Amino acid sequence: MTLTLVQAWKTAKARLDATGIAGPVIDARLLVEAAADATRSDIITDPQRLLSAEQEARLEDFLTRRERREPVSHILGRKGFWKIMLRVTPDVLTPRPDTETVVEYVLRDFPEHAAWKVLDLGVGSGAILLAILAERPGATGLGIDISEEALAVARDNAASLGLAGRLALMRSDWTALLGEATFDLVVSNPPYIATEVIETLEPEVRDHEPRLALEGGVDGLDHYRILAPEILRVLKPGGQFAVEIGYDQKDAVEALFRDAGAQGVHTMRDLSDHDRVVAGMKKPLETSA
Repeated sequence: MTLTLVQAWKTAKARLDATGIAGPVIDARLLVEAAADATRSDIITDPQRLLSAEQEARLEDFLTRRERREPVSHILGRKGFWKIMLRVTPDVLTPRPDTETVVEYVLRDFPEHAAWKVLDLGVGSGAILLAILAERPGATGLGIDISEEALAVARDNAASLGLAGRLALMRSDWTALLGEATFDLVVSNPPYIATEVIETLEPEVRDHEPRLALEGGVDGLDHYRILAPEILRVLKPGGQFAVEIGYDQKDAVEALFRDAGAQGVHTMRDLSDHDRVVAGMKKPLETSA
């Protein structure tokens, strides 16, 4: 059987829809584009273009894997985030649009050419930190992760984006190895899903994402209890922080940061109108009149 681009897309969409996958239209298009070395424009402007036998075989492989609920990002090995494209593997969380709320918030108050030092705790693929550095050419960053495999992915992404010279990476358990280092901005997307909730997640997450990057303990707050005082410790006076949270964790995480001494603690909502980012600052140094 020889498929045209439009036939391939319709076939892919029908198969994914029958499997019960949410968003089959987008997934089908992405898989067809990758398998057929095509663009979105090609499907519209040249719908009768034939796939080669090799391209059809590749598409069949992609669809079979997606029907088994493997994430599209793992099948293709990449995922767009903010304005950058990242390499993604099963060793890191797939970057999500919700997390772009952290970047959006930070950039509002981040002067374009300021020489800020940025710390990303739990850097994963590098999504948050690299998106910030790509937008702010005066900034430098340090990404920390406990996973050496995740750090390797972040390192590759920094190199492919031309940002390796402005980024350092460190394997550490949160801030344990930072000593007296301080930063103008700290960002983090820590594991925040309650242990008992993980088994109820979609197969794409439950079976394919690294549990180390998901599990936040009995109530999902274990890592915030560690991070709140440590983030305030490593921030410069007047420095800012922004951390991602679960949709129902606003009050608890805000309280942890206030108890640690943070000022101006507040929560930003994501595009789905869910509480998503708790932010604030460290008290500035007092100046004499």
